[in-house]
Amino acid sequence: MRFSFADTISGYVTQFNRSEKSFTLKTSDGREFNVVLTPAAYGRIMQNLEESYMDCTGRFGSLLAPGQFLHVHGIFYPKGDSYTFEAKFLVFPGDSPTAYRQEEPDWWVNQIRSIADSYVRWQFNYPNEAIDYHNYRTFLHLGGTKKGDFLQETDTISRMVYGLASAYMLTGQEHFLEAAEKGTVYLREHMRFYDPDEDLVYWYHGIQVTGNREQKLLTSEFGDDYDSLPMYEQIYALAGPIQTYRITGDPRILYDAEKTIDLFDKYYIDREQGGYFSHIDPISLDPRAETLNHNRARKNWNSVGDHAPAYLINLYLATGEQRYADFLENTFDTIARYFPDYEHSPFVQEKFFEDWSHDTAWGWQQNRAVVGHNLKIAWNLMRMQSLKPKEEYEALARKIAELMPAAGSDQQRGGWYDVVERVLRPGEEHYRHVWHDRKAWWQQEQAILAYLILHGILKDDEYLKLARESASFYNAFFLDHDDGGVYFNVLANGLPYLTGTERLKGSHSMSAYHSTELCYLSAVYTNLLITKQPLTLYFKPQPGGFKDNILRVQPDILPPGSIRIDEVWIDDQPYAHFDPAALTVTLPASETSLRVKVTVVPV
Repeated sequence: MRFSFADTISGYVTQFNRSEKSFTLKTSDGREFNVVLTPAAYGRIMQNLEESYMDCTGRFGSLLAPGQFLHVHGIFYPKGDSYTFEAKFLVFPGDSPTAYRQEEPDWWVNQIRSIADSYVRWQFNYPNEAIDYHNYRTFLHLGGTKKGDFLQETDTISRMVYGLASAYMLTGQEHFLEAAEKGTVYLREHMRFYDPDEDLVYWYHGIQVTGNREQKLLTSEFGDDYDSLPMYEQIYALAGPIQTYRITGDPRILYDAEKTIDLFDKYYIDREQGGYFSHIDPISLDPRAETLNHNRARKNWNSVGDHAPAYLINLYLATGEQRYADFLENTFDTIARYFPDYEHSPFVQEKFFEDWSHDTAWGWQQNRAVVGHNLKIAWNLMRMQSLKPKEEYEALARKIAELMPAAGSDQQRGGWYDVVERVLRPGEEHYRHVWHDRKAWWQQEQAILAYLILHGILKDDEYLKLARESASFYNAFFLDHDDGGVYFNVLANGLPYLTGTERLKGSHSMSAYHSTELCYLSAVYTNLLITKQPLTLYFKPQPGGFKDNILRVQPDILPPGSIRIDEVWIDDQPYAHFDPAALTVTLPASETSLRVKVTVVPV
């Protein structure tokens, strides 16, 4: 006996039969489905956060034109030896086959504003109360209310600070910068440990708050990293402060970053065989200590590659220092040299022993692939390609872009999967899901950014197609129009999955970072490289904050000569002392912070 079941199909209309009230939908992998419109079917145009519902049920006849991309949720019913698919609701990314609302010049700006406003409201009850990080909590329910655990994790505060700083850069709204600066100060005063003997900075895992008492948590509290100092926690402690530094030039932030990098280069680095170890012992600071157990003398994606997107690219953008460019080059040289494993799998290798041999038995990862890590490597390689072009960078980014759709995406429903097996078993055609076929918000981010920047730089239409499909799925299904922010996970069919930690808006894994990073960089890549629209950025440098009073305003590492400064305002007055091509503003002498507004345009 065969059963009916609900599912989603995403694809392109090839024909519409008005008399039979049906249409043919062709998926990305070339399969065609006949979709029947029932009297109960309804449709909407994709709306952004805080936008009203946009019904289009009465417009199916004009919207279902050949070439139109859309998402259709419905029910498969058995019919003879096959199935018939009846549509229940339809989501259109725009109101014509060439319209994708995520390419509107203010789409991502409006989205980051809404997400950032949600987090300052949830965490601080702003604007009803002052922004006070003593009230911050790691865990937030679906609607933003706090769970009473009193835990404050360093990395989740830092990641939220990143989102708030990015929101200020795109909107200029002062409360976002206030929250970013207060969060940065809170991290420095409560989560930072300075070792005067070694002249190094370490970051605590977090603190447990009970009334006015704080219990410092030096080592990680999580099973994979328990009782160690994992590299990724030290890396992400810098994410929010460095994005804030790009705005303000606060020298205390730069000092902390420099001393943290000194920590990396004293205790985590492998000077003999390259790269950085993933963990060190909290007492001996030895990456080879027996006490580290399964993390002893290991390297991984997080310890090697996460420097670049988390803080290092932004530190380079803010300072222009050659040593950070060199650090980036070494990072991507290491990735290009050791991570590809295409003789065995379409996925990169992510876990390594000290000598770079593959660790295929570590913890939960085993010989498994995180789809988003592959895509993250691709878009960060293309950022580096614009700073120091190398054939191997572009070749690896193209290889990932070519292999990932078939290996890691859902080519019927749209969107990107989570963790899959790296190799096929005999007779298999698809890579098995390790735990589930759900789709996480952060993995969608990696795909969207990968194909946006690949198309923006290389102008390959296939990359634009994949970027549009990926962004459409994300905006159609991940935005929480009831409570704000974005969902952690959706089912394969796009409907929200709201169980356990995956129903939360704040957790060890989620804190307004990936969703706001997506908004910030999508605005940059879409406006400046693809649709060729101006982009306005906001800064508020402190007196004497930046070296030689030079404010660097390049929004990301983009191809040389692709953008220029068009206009600058300081304290709401037009200002002329800037270098359009170098993307720098020479700041006037001032005893107070300056409000700087800069419009950059494509060349």
